[in-house]
Amino acid sequence: MRTSWILLVLLLFSGTGFAQSTDALLDTVQHTAFNFFWNEANPATGLIPDRENVDVGSNTPCSIASLGFGLTAINIGVDHGWVTRQAAADRVLTALRTLWYGPQGNGDGYTGLWGLFYHFIDMSTAKRVWSSELSTIDTGLLLAGIIDSKQYFTGPGSTEVAIRAYADSIYYRMNWDLVRNFNPGILMEWMPGRGFSSAQWHGYCEAMIMYILAAGSPTYPVDSIAWATWTSTYSWVNYYGLAHVGFAPLFGHQYSHCWIDFRGMADDYMRAKGIDYFENSRRATHAQRAYCSANPGKFAGYGDSLWGITASDTPTGYKARGGPPNEGDDGTLVPTAPLSSIAFAPEIVIPVLRNMWNTYRPQLWTKYGFRDAFNIGLNWWDSDVIGIDQGPIIIMIENYRTGSVWKRFMQNPDVQRGLRVAGFQRVTEVRDPEVNIPARLELLQNYPNPFNPTTTIEFRMPGETKGSGAASIDNGPLTVDNRMGSGGWGSGSSWVRLVVYDMLGREVAVLVNEPREPGHHAVTFNANGLASGVYFYRVTVRDRSMFKTLVLLK
Repeated sequence: MRTSWILLVLLLFSGTGFAQSTDALLDTVQHTAFNFFWNEANPATGLIPDRENVDVGSNTPCSIASLGFGLTAINIGVDHGWVTRQAAADRVLTALRTLWYGPQGNGDGYTGLWGLFYHFIDMSTAKRVWSSELSTIDTGLLLAGIIDSKQYFTGPGSTEVAIRAYADSIYYRMNWDLVRNFNPGILMEWMPGRGFSSAQWHGYCEAMIMYILAAGSPTYPVDSIAWATWTSTYSWVNYYGLAHVGFAPLFGHQYSHCWIDFRGMADDYMRAKGIDYFENSRRATHAQRAYCSANPGKFAGYGDSLWGITASDTPTGYKARGGPPNEGDDGTLVPTAPLSSIAFAPEIVIPVLRNMWNTYRPQLWTKYGFRDAFNIGLNWWDSDVIGIDQGPIIIMIENYRTGSVWKRFMQNPDVQRGLRVAGFQRVTEVRDPEVNIPARLELLQNYPNPFNPTTTIEFRMPGETKGSGAASIDNGPLTVDNRMGSGGWGSGSSWVRLVVYDMLGREVAVLVNEPREPGHHAVTFNANGLASGVYFYRVTVRDRSMFKTLVLLK
């Protein structure tokens, strides 16, 4: 029987080309994205443009959000050997000095105000351009990259010490409480000559990381009321059988996850729903694939291996689009939409990557990666690559491959403080209140899969449920190495054994070997120390066993 299993797995994942070619392709996509942030920056200021027209070679002023993504991209570049650590440190320090010494004030002669920054600033002078707003969300995304640089450059040399000092100084100067303007939530913007907008950030979107970093500030923090006010405006939706907090453009499900690892922790809202924000993004990703596969607009090219709608350029200008539900869907597809969800759902993202690469590379590929968007029905291929799209691509691929950005960012004490203020606690067992206890044993496919180095394996045990179905919580530190406990057991429990085997049928990890209660269980498998390849995992409860395959790509 064991031989039959091994032969089946080998047939499903035959050859070494699968792992090697996928890894090489991901490396290529990351490297070209890094090249945008490195090559198009102004070395004298460290600032990074909003976008680049790859057809004519022209770029734009600096977008502070693009700079935030770019700072993390530079750190990833060091790890991959695309730039030396010293050169990267020098570039990052230059950018932080530009931000710190840029004048703060009202209008075009200034870089920012109250410690926050104008959305667009000149690449050379760092002063406000394009009549842009003092942007709270773009400042938040910039701050995430700054904190990541602090966490990355931890060495004793003078340059790295200075990076950490400037990072703290910039963060602690930001007056987040002031930009509430006596409202419970954070306002979206302030404009010279007009003042604050009346709109607070509301409804689930990319602002999650801004609220968490604002709450974590040791100098001008917002309180838990701000977070509660924001989450009170969420909309819980269900499309294609996937219940989640809705936001149609996928970028809202991706930006905050570039830096914060939401796996295995939840705030009050998500605990009541029985999932975490990572699972929420996974469901949103699958829902959009289902929407594009259904293709209600009958657009050319849409399908289960070519999908992705989010904020992007379109043939008629830049627009925030999404689905489901249909929000401005016009047949334009956006590579960053699927690629930046790779950590959530690699099994449906990698086929899109391969399809774009194999089928549309002549039209789509540039020296800085995929063009921002394309519309097959109109034969339209964008001329630009955009920093806030290339950034999530390189970062989320890195989190999928190594988890390195998540690991270091989650160690920052200010980030931890912000999560606590927002009410996040570790979830040790998640039971979805919308799903009944199964009538038979169920073993789910692990995700992510392929993975590196961690993946989650879930199984459901039959029997009578006990308790309310709410998530169990733990008040320990919210770090990536301290999550996902085993849950309790009692008189209704059964002995469970969950084991991972290699292709020769040898045990490589025993994940569960204890009694468990009926219901839903999730276990994290860390494959550090194992070689790339195909493995399979088997769960046994009483006299019933089930197995599935998993693929480790390093």
